[in-house]
Amino acid sequence: MEVLPNVHVVRLIGAQAYLLVDGDEITLVDAGHAGSSRLLRAYLARMGRSLEHITRIVCTHGHPDHIGGVHEIGALSGAEVLLHPADAERLRIRFREVIANFSPGPIVALLTRAPSHAQPVDEGDELPVLGGLRVLHTPGHTPGSVCLYSPRDRFVIVGDLLQRVKGKVTLPNAFFTDDMALARRSIGRLAELDVETILFSHYAPYREGAREALRALAS
Repeated sequence: MEVLPNVHVVRLIGAQAYLLVDGDEITLVDAGHAGSSRLLRAYLARMGRSLEHITRIVCTHGHPDHIGGVHEIGALSGAEVLLHPADAERLRIRFREVIANFSPGPIVALLTRAPSHAQPVDEGDELPVLGGLRVLHTPGHTPGSVCLYSPRDRFVIVGDLLQRVKGKVTLPNAFFTDDMALARRSIGRLAELDVETILFSHYAPYREGAREALRALAS
C-alpha cells in the first residue's frame, strides 16, 4: 500500500517493510524474517517492478524480523545492505557473553544470522532517495538502531524505537529493548524534528499531531 507519495508499506514475515521509490531505483527499509522474498516479489510485481529494482536495503536494527530476509533478498537483487556498526558488532556476540549478560537482547543476537557483507550506515549519512533521507543513530532498542528522516516529505521511519498502543504513540517494547533510558533520549531527538508522519514496523502510520505526540513522549 502506498502510504505517502513514493513510499509503500509491504507486509513481510514478522514485520512491515518500506519501499522508497525514486525513479527506477528502490530502497528497501527492513526485510522481514527469512522467507520474506516471496511476499516482496509479489508486491513488487503488482507495482510493475521486480527485485532487481532494489538497489539498497537499510536495516533499522539487527533483530531477526528485520534482517532475516536480507540474505535472500540481497542475493536475488544484488542490493547493497546497510546496517549500523553497533548492531553488526552485537551480532558477533559469543555464547559466553550471553551467559555473562543473560537478557533478551544478547540472546536474540546470538540466535540471529548476521548479514555477511553489510556496509556501515551511521549518524549524519544521507541516502540519495526522495530528496535526501537523513540517517539518525537512535540507540536504545538495540545499540545500533537507526531512524530515517525525510526533511522534504516530513516523515520518519522509526523501526521498533516506537510502538502504537490503543492508537497512541508509546515507548518501545520493554522486553526486547536493551536500554529504555537510552531509547527515551533517542525519542527526544526525534521530537526535535519537523515530523508530519511516523512510520512504524508493526503498526499503521501516525499522522495527526505526530510532532506533538513525540514531544509529549519525550517529556
